[in-house]
Amino acid sequence: MVNSPSEPALDRATPFLAGLAVAAAALAGRYGIQAWQAFKTRQPKPRLRKFYEGGFQPTMTKREAALILGVRESATAEQIKEAHRRVMIANHPDGGGSHYLAYKINEAKDVMLGKTKGSGSAFS
Repeated sequence: MVNSPSEPALDRATPFLAGLAVAAAALAGRYGIQAWQAFKTRQPKPRLRKFYEGGFQPTMTKREAALILGVRESATAEQIKEAHRRVMIANHPDGGGSHYLAYKINEAKDVMLGKTKGSGSAFS
């Protein structure tokens, strides 16, 4: 078979183009596998809950009191009083809130501020 002058260049370019295509396919495959593994191992986003789920403990702990007021356990007295005011406004019995929740909010403030218990309430 006789080659024309343009055929030798085509013969040399074909393996190069085939190699380039194989390299591109390999890189795309590698990226696809990495993306699939990352997708399989990803953790679902935690659902943010606006409210604490669960009942009250028999004896209120500082952690539970902080959860009720929406502050950290290491909050200052001023932060505790502001949080108590905000939560109490939202749950006050005069505004349609529960007397029991108002008691628990007040108890949470007392626990966070280190005041002693013994209010003589019917709820205790």
